[in-house]
Amino acid sequence: MSIGIIGAGALGSSVARLLARGGIAATIANSRGPESLKDLVAELGPSIKAGTAREAAGADIVAVAVRWVDLERALERVPAWNGRTVIDATNPVEFLDPDSPDARDPNNPLAAYGIKAIDLDGKHSSEVFRGYVPGARVVKAFNHLDARVLTEPVVSGGQRTLFYSGDDAGAKAAVRKIIEQVGCFPVDLGALDAGGPLASLPFGSLAAVSFIKT
Repeated sequence: MSIGIIGAGALGSSVARLLARGGIAATIANSRGPESLKDLVAELGPSIKAGTAREAAGADIVAVAVRWVDLERALERVPAWNGRTVIDATNPVEFLDPDSPDARDPNNPLAAYGIKAIDLDGKHSSEVFRGYVPGARVVKAFNHLDARVLTEPVVSGGQRTLFYSGDDAGAKAAVRKIIEQVGCFPVDLGALDAGGPLASLPFGSLAAVSFIKT
């Protein structure tokens, strides 16, 4: 199966590095075009190539790893999903300008981390995300840890645990296989409405929790 990555920031590039270390081919794209990713793909080697967002979104499995505020724009002109698998690696947070009033808001418990939670009117993030990818089979994965540790599947002799959840058994099996191929230990959190909120930053009970299988 072909794999695409939409987003080449901290998370998208970390997912690409993880796939490259597992010898898994993928196409990565950002909003600035393939030429802007020349140095990244040169670093990662021949298994990862740069493409347009439309090319990455046309893969069999597509990981969406963009900031929440960029989500709608990143997905507005992509091919129809038609049952393809989409990995929701997003989190509903806004990154703050350190000089903005929001960064010093005493009512924001996350201000010290440079972020604030986005109000989703009582919905969980994957519930909203599904609306941006009509016809896709959504699996929540690769979102619950600091992007920098994703590239370290083996820790202290054990396997880093990655959570995933979704409603389609086939889509989940495909994502589980990827997690296994890159050397991590997959843990199924169940249906999207149950597992998605558990592993979603910033307030999910399993968000930012790093388990190692020994």
